[in-house]
Amino acid sequence: MVFHSILFSGAEDGAQPGMLEAPDFFVDLNLDQVVETITAAKREYNLKPFFYTSLNDIDAILYRQEVMRDLENKSLYEYINLFARGMRAMRDHLAQADKLHYTRQKQRWFLDAVEIYCDTVDSLVHDLTLMDLKSRGFLAFREYLATYTRSSRFISLRAATKKLKAELAAVKYCLFIRSNQVQVRRYGSETDYSAEVEETFEKFKQGAVEDYRAEFPTGPDMNHVEAGILDLVARLYPDTFTAIDDYCTRNSDYLDGTIGAFDREIQFYVAYLDFIARLKRTGLKFCYPQVSDTDKEIYDYEGFDIALAHKLVTEKSSVVCNDLYLKGSERIFVVSGPNQGGKTTFARTFGQLHYLACIGCPVPGRDARLFLFDRLFTHFEREEDITNLHGKLQDDLVRIHRILDQATPNSLIIINEIFASTTVEDAIFLGKKIMEKIIQLNLLGVCVTFIDELASLSEKTVSVVSTVVPENPALRTFKIVRRPADGLAYAISIAEKYGLTYKRVKERITS
Repeated sequence: MVFHSILFSGAEDGAQPGMLEAPDFFVDLNLDQVVETITAAKREYNLKPFFYTSLNDIDAILYRQEVMRDLENKSLYEYINLFARGMRAMRDHLAQADKLHYTRQKQRWFLDAVEIYCDTVDSLVHDLTLMDLKSRGFLAFREYLATYTRSSRFISLRAATKKLKAELAAVKYCLFIRSNQVQVRRYGSETDYSAEVEETFEKFKQGAVEDYRAEFPTGPDMNHVEAGILDLVARLYPDTFTAIDDYCTRNSDYLDGTIGAFDREIQFYVAYLDFIARLKRTGLKFCYPQVSDTDKEIYDYEGFDIALAHKLVTEKSSVVCNDLYLKGSERIFVVSGPNQGGKTTFARTFGQLHYLACIGCPVPGRDARLFLFDRLFTHFEREEDITNLHGKLQDDLVRIHRILDQATPNSLIIINEIFASTTVEDAIFLGKKIMEKIIQLNLLGVCVTFIDELASLSEKTVSVVSTVVPENPALRTFKIVRRPADGLAYAISIAEKYGLTYKRVKERITS
């Protein structure tokens, strides 16, 4: 297999730049929070476009899953981190060289950067030979790397770098400083008497003495005197410094483009694995889902909202997991139940699972089978926009109409609490019309609603309900179960809206 990219299985996919802006549904699903957290520690790699771009091919998803599985090997993971540290040190040297003022000092930093690069690549070649790799991506990259390090270009680059470093290490010279004049000449094997002088005067030392030695500045930049001395040294060793001039000119593009791309792309996997590792340590499960572009029977067992889970784990709170599945002709979850009971979280989980699966990542859950969608649409309740002169109901209708016009039978749709601003009769009428269109398109999705009638609208709709503690209905369990809607969702929402819940009424009586 010819290696193109560790992220993309084909040359054409690898050439795509990726989306620069987050998809519209990211905010609704809280995926913007997830990606921000994942990439926060690795901003130098600009990883967000990789997380913004879903794959449209099952083999491309499997390609990433294979790489991710390989990276779960702790030894390989550490080798990749060593490689990343080496490449980061190389970039730091190049960045420092750009900040310096004197050409010869810039050249030395450049030479050191190339040496770090050669050593880092050599180390990775050696390390990968020790691994029992399974993924097509890593196997192809290992072969590419081995071929590259055997190439005449790399061999000559490494040899020239080592040779110049050795020649520079052999440069020795003497300084003669008289008044404001400095003379430089080759070192003539003169004896260094400093050790003998210190030994001679050691016997006269009595107690602590003041140290009169002056410390040279340790900053990376040279001053004009040091630069002038270096120019004089270069005149003493013209062959070495001419060779450095030629070396820097010939090797200005020394970095192999494929290796440079790998250095960035592999961090997509590392960043995600780092993120979920913290969740896994609390006992939460992740799995590699099966993905189908034809079969709409889906499931995920012990799944959870990954954004909420990260927040709860940070706060040292527990995370509630839920199962979900659709079988046969079932297509739409209709979620009802009391407010603040986990309905929206369930809807977000459904969307997150499918999106993470379609970028090749492990998903929350013990076992999962998900659908490869072409587009994902969300419609979450928003505050009324007074600038467009539309009412909230009209805004809802315009947005949902736009979604249904663009959706195909392979799309996913997630609707969360719409038509709450109108009457029950109108909400039922409009809700049924929208659901009929969704059913006609055979879309997979979730509809969170207070309209219980939608749950039994068709054999394609499945009623799921957020539950409460039976002994105390005011306490939510955050568990979502498959059962018929009980007709209380809207009543509870109205009671909460007007302060007529048991708790609020009791507060008023006792106050």
